[in-house]
Amino acid sequence: MDRAFYPTMGKNWDDRMLRERIMQHLTPASVVLDFGAGAGIVNHMDFRDRAGHICGVDLDPRVEHNPLLHEGKRFDGGTIPYPDETFDVVFADNVLEHLAEPQAVFDEIARVLKRGGVFLFKTPNAWHYVPLISRLTPLSFHQFVNKRRGRAEDDTFPTHYRANSRGSVVRLARTAGFHVEAVELVEGRPEYLRMHPLPYAFGVAYERLVNALPFLANFRVVLIGTLRKPS
Repeated sequence: MDRAFYPTMGKNWDDRMLRERIMQHLTPASVVLDFGAGAGIVNHMDFRDRAGHICGVDLDPRVEHNPLLHEGKRFDGGTIPYPDETFDVVFADNVLEHLAEPQAVFDEIARVLKRGGVFLFKTPNAWHYVPLISRLTPLSFHQFVNKRRGRAEDDTFPTHYRANSRGSVVRLARTAGFHVEAVELVEGRPEYLRMHPLPYAFGVAYERLVNALPFLANFRVVLIGTLRKPS
């Protein structure tokens, strides 16, 4: 079914989309922060040969040994451990859904960005069926599903979905002083329904529907944002 419906869409297609957008803002001299870098399990987020210096922060202590970073630091969830206006680019891959206090985080990211710097992120859209189900189920269920998909339990974390819609992103960004350059909503291969042909068929039908009708765009699965700190 993958070959029939998504012949060009491989594994981690959404991470590749974020990577392409990040690459547009990198130069060999860029100083970059991977916010929520974790243990470095997503190779698409490896920019060591594309930028001058790659830093990462995370609550997870494994960030200190993340192989995709030049430097990894523990983050206490409050103050990002870097001075004002340190970074040219900050990115966050599947992190916003875990934020209990997203406004504080947006404010901190704005603080550590240089003037004219960009903050790029990818996160699930709260109005898609996957986050809707996620909010109704316990963490143990999320760990079970992700284990079936090949992800270790240690890499599945609690979710809040407080920065996971177009409206909430725009509100948080403007309060933090960002200019909103783009908020994209994308639906692709139904990754969470690939365990059996019947739910997969539902996912394919859903994908075709929300991509065919523009007024259903707010129900697509992936939200990708590009925010800029004014010069």
